[in-house]
Amino acid sequence: MRYKEAPEGYKYINVENGKYKTTLTTKFVSREKYIPHDPKKIQAVIPGTIRDIYVRKGSKVKEGDNLLILEAMKMMNNILSPMNGVIKSVNVSSGTVVPKSHLLLEFE
Repeated sequence: MRYKEAPEGYKYINVENGKYKTTLTTKFVSREKYIPHDPKKIQAVIPGTIRDIYVRKGSKVKEGDNLLILEAMKMMNNILSPMNGVIKSVNVSSGTVVPKSHLLLEFE
């Protein structure tokens, strides 16, 4: 399967002391850009339903404290605090159905 050429046209790349002219595909140009993981943002690792929330905005938590329960595939998953800190925002409520990678809460 061949993709259309990207609108940017040609781009030069260096490979082992050689310079080559290439075109970028539309698929490559429109790919989802990499975003490094932010430890202050807690995201859902699996789609599910929020059952209980144990913290609220401004709550002080210690590493290992329960933050919330995410029910997924008939299992109750305890989401624990990865660090000591203060909760900046809670972006879900009890009963909310969340997709994978949904931002659940944020630390300051």
